[in-house]
Amino acid sequence: MEGVQHRDTPSVIDRYFTRWYKTDLKGKPCEDHCILQHSNRICVITLAESHPILQKNKRIQSITYQISAGCSRLQNKVSGKSKRGGQFLTELAPLCRITSTDGEEYTIFSCIRGRLLEVNEDILKRPNLLLEKPSTEGYIAVILPKFEESKSITEGLLTRAEYEDVVLKRTGENKEPC
Repeated sequence: MEGVQHRDTPSVIDRYFTRWYKTDLKGKPCEDHCILQHSNRICVITLAESHPILQKNKRIQSITYQISAGCSRLQNKVSGKSKRGGQFLTELAPLCRITSTDGEEYTIFSCIRGRLLEVNEDILKRPNLLLEKPSTEGYIAVILPKFEESKSITEGLLTRAEYEDVVLKRTGENKEPC
């Protein structure tokens, strides 16, 4: 089969998920998040490519899902077909805190309203997954929006093209990236 060219096949993420973005969360420049929305409503929260952790190749010191003294995302337990018992999150609910070796702390937010289905405990043991595979094995959490809100959750989020425009404008305005 010499000379046969194989077309690049899209990844599972590109094939089954729609990428949405939330930029400059809580007014912090470049702290961008990506929401991967599956056709079945489930949303996977990840770091956007422009997030400082990825852009500056930061080394991760620690990741914690302990949001406050009385709230740990690790205590989230869901059961049954309707995923009863999962913590309900608002758009600005913190999911975890990531501390880099240079002392910077980043809070990762849910970006959408919905029920927390799971957090990625693998990144606690292997934090480099966040850097190496942010859209797949290095995801932060999985959230299920309410059925009646599933169409409206993308309001206030950016499409891939809109996000790329924001990133392009940033690099045009600043001499150095975020």
